[in-house]
Amino acid sequence: MSARRLKILTWHVHGNYMYYLSQVPHDFYLVRDSMGSTHHTGRSGSLPWGDNVHDAPVEQLESMSFDVVLFQSPAAYLEDQHRLLSQAQRKLPKIYLEHDPPQGHPTDTPHLVDDPNVLLVHVTAFNDLMWASGRTPTRVIEHGVRLIQPARYEGAREAGIVVVNHLARRGRRLGLDVYERVREKVPLDLFGMSSQELPGGKGEVAQQVLPALMSSYRFYFHPIRYTSLGLSLIEAMMVGLPVIGLATTELATVIRPGHEGYIDTSIDRLVEAMQWLIKHPQDAEIMGEAARATANERFHIERFINDWQRVLLEVTAG
Repeated sequence: MSARRLKILTWHVHGNYMYYLSQVPHDFYLVRDSMGSTHHTGRSGSLPWGDNVHDAPVEQLESMSFDVVLFQSPAAYLEDQHRLLSQAQRKLPKIYLEHDPPQGHPTDTPHLVDDPNVLLVHVTAFNDLMWASGRTPTRVIEHGVRLIQPARYEGAREAGIVVVNHLARRGRRLGLDVYERVREKVPLDLFGMSSQELPGGKGEVAQQVLPALMSSYRFYFHPIRYTSLGLSLIEAMMVGLPVIGLATTELATVIRPGHEGYIDTSIDRLVEAMQWLIKHPQDAEIMGEAARATANERFHIERFINDWQRVLLEVTAG
């Protein structure tokens, strides 16, 4: 869709998202400093980056040529663009990719971008609905996922899998209390950064092996009260796991109770659904297949690529 191959300057904020974004056929330059500080790690980690992903050393930034600047964090927008970019680079077409719903008041928090010349891209319609974006134009590009190592549901373990980073310190918003309450009645294994700090925590797992690990569990449990739609949840659906979660935020538009899994605002009813799936593996497999079909239709990587191509064409057309 974009008439030419673009050079896009951005920051390494969410590794898995950045990997999926790099499937868009343009060149991505990730800011890197000598210390590998937060969001300045460049082309790092164990993900299989393609040849279109490059480092952008901070000491060379002002002399480099780009077509678009893609911000993904407040620090990049409020600090780095003024500290690291040249005046000419600050005049380039700009996109702010917002990964989260508002962390303040859920309906009346103004977004930090207040500029009609910046396009604000949200990853869910819920986020777009809740942020007070004012005069800043917005678009929604839902997630797109392609499993690095495909796997298919087996469901032999009579337990659920939970994938949340730093759950112990992120507390109620990410559902720490929900996880602890449910785990008293249902076997759950928790994966993610620092997960070993909690009962049932198994530590972090590389993205390449996560699908195969997920495939052995009976269901995926999403204890989070308030967040964007997690990529690991979509990846679990693509493997073929039924999803159990809270009927809040964007998840309420993805999971139909009794089809792809079960969502509710009652923890007791969620526990009942999990116990049912543990006792009825055939029903779990049927729901998991429905989850896989929904994920492949709604979150297909080609749809994601096309959506980004349209947005990039829009911001560079002028």
